[in-house]
Amino acid sequence: MIGGRRLAPVAWSLVALAWVAAIGVNHLLPPELQNPFFTFANQRTIVTQTVIVGLCTLGMTLVIVSGGIDLSVGSTVALASVVAALALRAGLGAAAAVAAGVAAGTAVGLANGLLVTRLRVIPFIVTLGTLGIARGAAKWLGDQEPVRVAPELARGFSKLMQKTPEAGWLLVAPGVWMLLLLAAVMAIVLRRTVLGAWTVALGSSEATARLCGVPVARTRVVLYALCGLFAGLAGAMQLSRLTVGDPTTAAGLELDVIAAVVIGGGSLAGGEGSVVGSLAGAFLMAALKNLCNLLGVQNHSQEMLVGAIIVAAVALDHWRHARAAA
Repeated sequence: MIGGRRLAPVAWSLVALAWVAAIGVNHLLPPELQNPFFTFANQRTIVTQTVIVGLCTLGMTLVIVSGGIDLSVGSTVALASVVAALALRAGLGAAAAVAAGVAAGTAVGLANGLLVTRLRVIPFIVTLGTLGIARGAAKWLGDQEPVRVAPELARGFSKLMQKTPEAGWLLVAPGVWMLLLLAAVMAIVLRRTVLGAWTVALGSSEATARLCGVPVARTRVVLYALCGLFAGLAGAMQLSRLTVGDPTTAAGLELDVIAAVVIGGGSLAGGEGSVVGSLAGAFLMAALKNLCNLLGVQNHSQEMLVGAIIVAAVALDHWRHARAAA
């Protein structure tokens, strides 16, 4: 396992270099020979599409490393987008709308953590239940339909996820830079703080972590609350992208998020994972969907592909652990 951790940064670095090289070579070709997938404009679209899943992976990485899972992130994104839209429509401003979405997401995450630790029910069942509760709450608040915001109120808010930013020096949408900044912070939290050490300890062995003095229940509540917080922020960014708070949005998003974390080196058995790897996984998932759209692959086939990727990644992780234990 240690060897895999050491090789992971090298592997991701090689992938990044190959990707950048392909973009550069493609740009040098005559327009008629350029591959539309590797154009600068399309890469800007991909990184913008990565933001929603990427934000959710920041919290999901912590939860999975700790040995848990959160199936409610998709519904939490929908709920947060509706709450943020209602705040924006009420004239509270963009900052208040983002805060409202984050608060809604954090509340769901906090509920998940408390239910897991107080009721001692496995996270899969708890978050499967809150998945339905959060989705139902989003539909109730939206009165079963999208919450539309007046264009003059949504105009400034939508700039957060604008593919071509007004300030050309930004190169990509402000939401992308926000994701990268938060990812850097969470990478430091996971690898350089006490909370990060406790997170890894929980995923490696909860019993041992408890004997070593790790506050197991409190740590799990904090981790699930953080997962909800990032899902709430993703909901606010979803509103920025769609300019409506849609209670039906992000259905199945949890599969993309889990797939991104597992592709990035996270283990569903707990104890392993990295923020950088998860973010790379989120980008690869967005790139794969973008490529499928360019090739005209139908949506149901894309969903089957995502499911196959999850099964393959989990099987590979299981084989790797079995080989290491042998």
